[in-house]
Amino acid sequence: MSDLPTAQHRPITARDGCQDPVLLNDWHVVGYASDFAVGSIYPVRLLERDLIVWRSADGKVHCWEDLCIHRGARLSKGWIKNDQVVCPYHGWQYDHAGRCTLMPAAPDEKPMRKALAFPYAVEERYGFVWVCLGEATDALPPFSEWADERFLKVHSGPYVYDANGYRAVENFIDASHFPFVHAGLNGRMEQPDRLKPYSVEETASGLCSSEVEVFQPVGDARGQPVMAFYTYKTFRPLVAYFSKRTQKADAQGNIVADHSDTFTTLFTVQAIDATHSIVRVCAALDVQPYPAPEKVRERADIIYNQDRDIVETQRPERIPTELRYELHHRTDLMGQRYRSWLRGKGVTYGVI
Repeated sequence: MSDLPTAQHRPITARDGCQDPVLLNDWHVVGYASDFAVGSIYPVRLLERDLIVWRSADGKVHCWEDLCIHRGARLSKGWIKNDQVVCPYHGWQYDHAGRCTLMPAAPDEKPMRKALAFPYAVEERYGFVWVCLGEATDALPPFSEWADERFLKVHSGPYVYDANGYRAVENFIDASHFPFVHAGLNGRMEQPDRLKPYSVEETASGLCSSEVEVFQPVGDARGQPVMAFYTYKTFRPLVAYFSKRTQKADAQGNIVADHSDTFTTLFTVQAIDATHSIVRVCAALDVQPYPAPEKVRERADIIYNQDRDIVETQRPERIPTELRYELHHRTDLMGQRYRSWLRGKGVTYGVI
């Protein structure tokens, strides 16, 4: 018997919330690997589904529906005993595969074959825990810098957004807001960048832009001005990435060094529901000297909190994938293509 639920073994709660197969069959980050210690049960919410995540003594991470099949109690209110999950209502115990091993009211009886938890596919990679609620149609998104020892890796967040997850992604892949939302850091309000035309192509892994050039007064955690050249990518509806090539500049934006540094970011969104989300990021830096990780996080906190404050104001809350509902300019090309890409993939949840 498979450890994962079949079409005949689905929780009744699966009838609620998101029914979009594009999202259900995709991978979603639900936390950092370091969030989940052995011996505890952690409740998480994804696409209006209540789940638990727990780590067994062998180090493996498990994700189940937050539901005991017996009487529907929340397993997140239970505990771990002998490396098994114990339901808080009647004490039923479930092993790593989700099989009930003990019914305390009838300890001499073998639990019924249908006495099962509802496990989901889970992967631990790039310092994140990823979950798929359906049948994964693709491997996890790429992040080649993770295995490259030249890059310093720093996780930041979580950032809780009272906002639609696609709105958060679109903001991440937009450069023209820098002078206003991130004035003094990623741009100058008094002298906004004139964005040159750029292109966006669709590849097997998603969307990819050509370089977008901007001046940044404080371009990274080292506190220096840079000319930055962004390449944006969207790997999944709720996973994006940028590679930022930087060259040291003076205060007027003139490049003063031939050497280029590289700063990349994997941007993930956990969609709690259609209008609430959690952003988690991993930055990878190939720069010399390396900044202190704390400085990288401090700067990220400023940037993503500024982003959150503006994204939470956007209306309608659900992103329009029909382009006629909002006005688009050539400088919005990546966001415009992202919306069309969502529509082309058949995404129906959280959009209008």
